[in-house]
Amino acid sequence: MKTQVFISYAWTSVEHRQWVRLLATQLRLLGYTVLIDSAVPYGSSLSGFMREVTASDRVLMIADGNYVERADHRPESGVGIENKWLGSVFHEKPTSWLSVLFVDNPSFRLPAWLINENPKGFDFNATPEKNSFPGFEQMDDLWRWIEGLPADKAHALPAAVLLERMARLERIGALRDPANYANPAIEGRITFAYKDNSHYKIGHGEYEFRLSFSYRRIDGVYMYRERELEAIGIITNPNFDHSTVETYLRQADHVEPVIGQSVVLMNLAGALCVIRIVGLEIERDSPVYSPASITLTYKILTGR
Repeated sequence: MKTQVFISYAWTSVEHRQWVRLLATQLRLLGYTVLIDSAVPYGSSLSGFMREVTASDRVLMIADGNYVERADHRPESGVGIENKWLGSVFHEKPTSWLSVLFVDNPSFRLPAWLINENPKGFDFNATPEKNSFPGFEQMDDLWRWIEGLPADKAHALPAAVLLERMARLERIGALRDPANYANPAIEGRITFAYKDNSHYKIGHGEYEFRLSFSYRRIDGVYMYRERELEAIGIITNPNFDHSTVETYLRQADHVEPVIGQSVVLMNLAGALCVIRIVGLEIERDSPVYSPASITLTYKILTGR
């Protein structure tokens, strides 16, 4: 179950609200469920939403100067009502329940009811004159608090290592995404690393064609008649007449085009497509690995 994080803040300014929204977005990217007043549907009960603070796993109080003033002197305001709820359950909760993020609050002021409670605090103050702004280090500390990890990072993996692992996982995940191996356009140009996936789909509906290749030689490939294709044929003449392409079709299970040659395909619906091989890259493993790929242009003959 995702950790639920409630954000309590004041609508101090447009810039401050934007900062809070960015914080909420970062927390969602980390996998948390974030409760924030901007997520309340129009017409919903805001007071009912505020009561959700009591059931949240963590509460983040964004304490700028305006927030403290409203908490202390404006009990009818949203911040005042939220602080009433926070104070009513605070002593029933573990010490890890609430933390304070100090923003535009260099004196680290707290609402009066919290002053003697010694809550966990995070310094998100910016000091532009020193070119100092909150960033990854503060977010890392906040993440560790939400996860209940010790502040001591002696056994923590460096953030750079974690990000590198995340990027590695995402790259492999992207290779599995079928959307990377399809282009619904009627004509176009594609580059396909044919060892990464068994086929590439072009077109859509009755005009869909499934392409499959393997390495043959440095300037040529094997192209296969997949089960979705009725026939396939190679065109060696670069000046062929498009009106006669179906005469090249055969029942062969594959053809062997080289760079500059074309192939005509007919799918099970009887539609025709002509592709032209414009480039090939062989598989290389030095100095870094690059996959074997084919670059081709294609045109589906929708008028026939």
